Amino acid sequence: MLRLKLLQRGRSTSAPPAPERAFPPPAPEQPLAVIGDVHGMAEPFVRLLDRLAQEAPGARVICVGDLIDRGEHSAEVLAAVREREIEVILGNHEEMLLRFLEAPEREGTRWLRNGGLQTLASFGIGGVTPSAAPERLVAARDALRAALGSEGETWLRGLPRLIVSGNVAVSHAGADPWRPISQQVPAALSWGHADFGQRARTDGLWVVHGHVVVPTPRIQNGVISIDTGAYAGGPLSAALIAGGETRFLDIPGR
Repeated sequence: MLRLKLLQRGRSTSAPPAPERAFPPPAPEQPLAVIGDVHGMAEPFVRLLDRLAQEAPGARVICVGDLIDRGEHSAEVLAAVREREIEVILGNHEEMLLRFLEAPEREGTRWLRNGGLQTLASFGIGGVTPSAAPERLVAARDALRAALGSEGETWLRGLPRLIVSGNVAVSHAGADPWRPISQQVPAALSWGHADFGQRARTDGLWVVHGHVVVPTPRIQNGVISIDTGAYAGGPLSAALIAGGETRFLDIPGR
C-alpha cells in the first residue's frame, strides 16, 4: 500500500562547528518528482510512475540513477524510462556498466560483483562469472552491447551527472560542499564526497540524491536523501518538491 508523508525541513543533529545557515525553502523552476535508486525493481518502479502521474501531474520527473544492477529486471527498467522519456542522472552503477563496455577484462570483475550479473541476466545473457576468463568477459560485453543496441548505449553515455532547477540540484551521490555546483568533479556527483551532508552548503542550494541507503526519506541541512533500498526490501521512494515543500511517496519494494 502506498504511503504518503509530508515532512518539514529540519536541522542536522551533526551540524559542523560553524553556525548552520538557514536554508531558504526549496524552489525549483517547476514542480519536481525525483525518484530514488531503482536497482532493477521494475514492478514498484512502474507503479510509482503511475502514481506520480496521478499525484503530481505535470511535474518534471527525474531518476537519480542506479536504475540497474542488484534487482532482477534492469532491462525492463531501462525500457520503461526510455519509453516514457524520463530524465535520468548517471549513477555509479551505470558508470560501471559503461566501463565494462569499454574494457571488460579490466572492469568486468568489479561490475559483476556489484550487480552486473543480474543486469546481464535481465538481457538473457549468462555463462559468465566475476572470475571468468577474459574471453568470456569480452563475449558477455559483446552480447550486452548487441542487446542494448547503438541507441541504448548512446543514451546511457549521454546521461548527465547533474540537473539544477532553481535552488535545487539533483545528482546521484550528492556534491562536494566546498565547490560551487558548476565546478563539481564527476566523482563527487556519481560516487560521493566525504564532506557531503557533514558540511552545509553556503549557497542556499538544496541537493537531492540517492546512492546511500536511508531507512526513510529524510530532509536535513540542505540535503534530501531518497534511496530507501528498494532492492534490499525497502520501499522505492520519490520526493515531490514544489511550493517550498517536500513530500514523499513510496511504494513497497520486494
